[in-house]
Amino acid sequence: MAGVQLIFDYLKPEEIEAAVEIETEGYPADEAGSLESFSFRQKNAPTLFLGAYIADSPRKLTGYICSTLSNAERLTHESMSNHIPDSSSVCIHSVCVAKPYRRQGIALRLLREYLERLTKARDAGAPYERVLLIAHEELRVLYEKAGFTWLGESSVHHGSRAWYEMRYDVPSSQPQIPAGVLQTLLAASSEKHTPRLVSDGENDLNDLVEKNDAIGSSVNRYDLLCPRGCRSIILKKGCAQWTERTSVSMEPEDFKHTLLPPLPPPPETAQWWLVRPSPMAFENIGFTRPSGMLSTGSLFPSLSFGMANERVIGKRLKLLTCAECDLGPLGWCEEGGSEFWLATSRVGYKNT
Repeated sequence: MAGVQLIFDYLKPEEIEAAVEIETEGYPADEAGSLESFSFRQKNAPTLFLGAYIADSPRKLTGYICSTLSNAERLTHESMSNHIPDSSSVCIHSVCVAKPYRRQGIALRLLREYLERLTKARDAGAPYERVLLIAHEELRVLYEKAGFTWLGESSVHHGSRAWYEMRYDVPSSQPQIPAGVLQTLLAASSEKHTPRLVSDGENDLNDLVEKNDAIGSSVNRYDLLCPRGCRSIILKKGCAQWTERTSVSMEPEDFKHTLLPPLPPPPETAQWWLVRPSPMAFENIGFTRPSGMLSTGSLFPSLSFGMANERVIGKRLKLLTCAECDLGPLGWCEEGGSEFWLATSRVGYKNT
């Protein structure tokens, strides 16, 4: 039955007994979970109890993953014996596939589906930061294929065999900027003049763009300036392409600055000046040190950057600032990337 068609869904209460049967077949008696423990997990953490089902009807359970939550960063007997809602560690108790369906890649597919759902949940506000599990040594390769890291022998003793702990860090498409970076960017500087800003209300963005027939898109009609008024020209006219695409969070939600209006929260769209193909296109631009992982191991719609068929793996964020007075963030780029994004509302426009 290679290539069996599956659907993934959360277990219903009436399917707990079927899961326990698979568990009893798959684990020795001194390791298998009980009906009571499975019922507890399904009742208290239903969105962490995922099943794999044969795509044909009627609905038939072939495997599952079940977990609870803990606020501990490593697995212990206590963290695996309790469920603490709204915690950051997802503690996997069991990954098991029914005997007739083993060695068909179902466990790996189930794991990848599970981790992708956790990632989407984190982007939607769930507190998940890491996934922890213990496994016997022969399963190390399976979990490493799914993205887990080997941490070594576990302090948890369950049954007669040794257990080893593994960890998966749940990525987030929202980069986190280290404390102190924004304070540096907002260092005081004397204002010398006031450039035109989109946020002034008198400047319609349509007046700030012009059609470039050579590239078939709109470009900046005026020089782009530092919004603070330090007279720094960031980019000459005609060098940036106007683009509307998904917004990116470049600072904490409580960030406020009169010259740097807030951007819409992802996945809402924002308006950007796209600059290619290198920093040499700028007249003056500053960069922060790389910080904040854009994504790891999967593609997130809010950071697809128009590359719908590619995977963004391990990219780190650099913030764009005024090279003269360090005001920012005005925009962002990926470390080593060839695309540079300036928020249209965070730059000034030369009044000519």
